[in-house]
Amino acid sequence: MGVPFIDIKRFEPGFLEKWAEKVHSLSQNAQFIGGQENFDLEKTLSEWTGKTHSIACANGTDAIQIALRAVGVDRGDKVLLPDSTFWATFESVVNCGADPYTVDTSPDDLQMEFSEFEAAIDKVKPKAAILVHLYGWGSSKVEAFRSLCQNKGIPLVEDGAQCFGVKYKGEALYKKSLIATTSFYPAKVLGAAGDGGAIFTSDPELADKSRKLANHGRTSHYEHGSVGWNSRLDSLQAAFLNLSLEHLPMRIASRRKAAEFYYQNLPKLGIKTVHPPEGFEENGYCNVTLFSPEERPKIESVLKEKGIGFANIYPGAMSDQPGAKQHIQGRFGSKEEARRIAKSVLNFPLFAYMKEEELSEVLQVVQSYYKS
Repeated sequence: MGVPFIDIKRFEPGFLEKWAEKVHSLSQNAQFIGGQENFDLEKTLSEWTGKTHSIACANGTDAIQIALRAVGVDRGDKVLLPDSTFWATFESVVNCGADPYTVDTSPDDLQMEFSEFEAAIDKVKPKAAILVHLYGWGSSKVEAFRSLCQNKGIPLVEDGAQCFGVKYKGEALYKKSLIATTSFYPAKVLGAAGDGGAIFTSDPELADKSRKLANHGRTSHYEHGSVGWNSRLDSLQAAFLNLSLEHLPMRIASRRKAAEFYYQNLPKLGIKTVHPPEGFEENGYCNVTLFSPEERPKIESVLKEKGIGFANIYPGAMSDQPGAKQHIQGRFGSKEEARRIAKSVLNFPLFAYMKEEELSEVLQVVQSYYKS
């Protein structure tokens, strides 16, 4: 039969009909930018994240850039970020005119290594830092990262593109951040019908700066207090997200059920399956397993042959990207864990409303590899 790595077409009964009605209504009234849909979305996002301010914008990359600028990052400033992340995190620093320094990865939770980060702060003395919450959970040291940055007076921007709906110690992971971001790329747990993103903060000054930066730095319609972006989320995307939020608890529960299937069954085959650190309630964004660099291509070959989708999130360190070489100013970590993990990580299919027979098929194909 075959199983895709992700299927974003599995909508709830009646969802597409409601979406069609929204499109018709918004189009009929030429309500394309701003308006009630955007207002409702930001209100609901604040309820989900525990932040007093949510600022919707055009995409997740813009969200990071806006957050960096809001905390004061400018040309020539130094910014620390993980060596294991998506390219958008790195390019956001460069697009702000700042200098990126990457920090290696912890082999324990596959997030940024705290001890290397601490050493980097003392050596680099950065203007800001970025903590990325990968895989639908976050760092086991999240509180230590926040506390250290607060004590050192270093704004910590939290890139939460993969963690919408994640809870830490019973609360939204975003809640105790200074400023955090997310992406509404369609493949995310909360995805739009196109690109979209948001910034979350409870600091009114950061919220005001972020909102202005997302709208050309406007202080009034034809007055601009700063150079910003054209990064408004359109009303159609807001409407799609509003409809999706009504069903998000059920979608996340479905994803967690699929994740649990892998936790229960893959270790029986001797596969190293990575779990969220203690205190985290994941959103089921993706399954994470680790193979030796020698074995991974072999099992990938079997998956391809049998029509089973897979991914490598992520297949390379930021410091090794061709586009990074002319911009990166330093790399912290002598153990090269980011590079090792990139050669080892393998992600099996996981998405909302996976069928039991699909999960069973994935498992059967993996089992056949070990029996051959």
